[in-house]
Amino acid sequence: MATHPTIGVEEEFLLVDPRTGEPVARNREVAAHAEEHGVKLQLELTSCQVETTSDVAGGSGDLRDQLARLRRIAADAAQACDARLLAVGLPPTVPHHFPITDTPRYRAIADRFGMIAHEQGICGAHVHVAVPSREAAIRVSNRLRPWLPILLALTANSAIYRNADTGHASWRSVLWSRWPSAGPPPHFDSVDEYDAVVARLQRSGAMLDDGMVYWDVRPSANFPTVEVRVADVPATVAETVLLAVLTRAAVMTALGEERERQPVPPLTPLALRAAYWRSARDGLDGEAVDLLDSHTCLPAREVLSRLVAHVRPALDATGDADLVDAELDRLAAEGNGATRQRRAWRRRHDVADVIEDATSATLQGV
Repeated sequence: MATHPTIGVEEEFLLVDPRTGEPVARNREVAAHAEEHGVKLQLELTSCQVETTSDVAGGSGDLRDQLARLRRIAADAAQACDARLLAVGLPPTVPHHFPITDTPRYRAIADRFGMIAHEQGICGAHVHVAVPSREAAIRVSNRLRPWLPILLALTANSAIYRNADTGHASWRSVLWSRWPSAGPPPHFDSVDEYDAVVARLQRSGAMLDDGMVYWDVRPSANFPTVEVRVADVPATVAETVLLAVLTRAAVMTALGEERERQPVPPLTPLALRAAYWRSARDGLDGEAVDLLDSHTCLPAREVLSRLVAHVRPALDATGDADLVDAELDRLAAEGNGATRQRRAWRRRHDVADVIEDATSATLQGV
C-alpha cells in the first residue's frame, strides 16, 4: 500500500467570559482541568488563549476524530473554569487588555515588543506535513508561497473585532503582520541561507530566538516537517480538516515538482504582499489575486478552484478528493467563519450574536 506524508495540526483558541464575551485570563486553570482528562493544552503568549496539538495522523478521518476530541475536552475544561472556548481569529468584543502568560520567555517577548505582544490575542491554525529533510522543507516552502493567500482566504475567521466590522475577513492576519518576523517568507535557495537570515534577525533583535520564526510557512526546528501557519483558526473542525488535507496535497505536489525539476514560478515580494492584503480583505466572498498566471484579480472561489485542480492528483492519491469537494460545496452554501460572523453581526449589530454563532461553530460536529 502506498504511504503518504503524515499530518498534524495545532489550533489556538480564545477563552472568554460566558456572560460578556470578554477575554479571560484563565489558561492555566483550563489547561490543568484538561490534563485531568488526558489532554495537554499549550499556554500561549497571552493568558486568554490555549492551544491544542493533534498526534501525527495518517488520514483525514483520524485527524477529524482527534480534532473533535481535543475541542470537546478543551471546551469542557473551559466551562468548568467559568469560561467559554471560541474558535475565532480575534475576540469580537472590545478587549481591555491581553495579560501575558507569566513565563520568563513570554515576559522577555513582552518587554522587547511592547504593545505588539500585549495586543496578541490572535488565534491561528498550524498544519505540519512530513517531508524528507529540512532542505526539502525549504524547497517546498518556496513552491507554496503563491498559494498562501488563498489558504488565508479559505480560513478567514476574524471579521468582527472591537464590536465592529473591520472591513476585512481576516483582521487577525493584519495584526499578525506587525511582528517583524511574520508574514510570507522570502524565497530561500538553501538551508544555509535560511539559517543565516534567521541568525541575522536574531542579532538585530527582531527575534528573541528561533521560536519566533513566525513566517507563514517554515521548516520545523525539531522534526522533518514543513509547517504552514497562514490560517486563522477555522471556525469548525470540518474546515480545519479541509485546510489540513489541502495543505498536505499542496506539499505532495511541490515535492513532485521538485523531483521533476520543474522551475519555481517567479514571484515578487510586492505581488505576494498585494495578494495577502486582498485575501485578508475579501476572504472567500470577494476577489483574490491569481499569482500563477495573470496576477489579476479573480473571484476568490475561482482561485481556490485552481488550487484544488493543481493538487487534484495528490488528493486522489490520499483519498481526500471527495471530502474536499463536499466541504467546498458546503462552504459555498454556508460560508466560512468570516461570512458567518458578518451574517450574525448584521442581524442586530450585537456582538453577542457573533459570540453565540462562534460558540456553536466551535463545537459543530464534535
